[in-house]
Amino acid sequence: MPHFTLEYSANLEPRVDIAAAVEVVRKAAVETGIFPLGGIRVRAIRCERYAIADGNPDMGFLAMVLRLGAGRDLPTRQRAGEHIFQALSQFLEPAFAAMPFALSFDMQINDKDMSWKRNNIHQHLARQAGPADPPA
Repeated sequence: MPHFTLEYSANLEPRVDIAAAVEVVRKAAVETGIFPLGGIRVRAIRCERYAIADGNPDMGFLAMVLRLGAGRDLPTRQRAGEHIFQALSQFLEPAFAAMPFALSFDMQINDKDMSWKRNNIHQHLARQAGPADPPA
């Protein structure tokens, strides 16, 4: 785990490459160095029906939530969160320039006793990497 969910207003798509936004978040998560590569998931969900502030249909939003397993201290989570938020915020600068726009990011810690997972991606990545080079 970390699992990122980006919910966004449909009116964002003409201004923002959502697939590129997903990649920005994935890359920034890797750059933090605190998440196992095989656990990173980033998904985007287009919201067709939404209402913002005074109901002006020209307003847009992107709300990102990170669900994260326990075990990282607060300063580590804050540094990672800031790095990821800044990367996405910078990527979305054209949206801020073009429309009334809201960006949010919330991090949630999962209770390990109430979270079930099955994952063979870590083994796949290890096979892709191949055997380690022998020492010289």
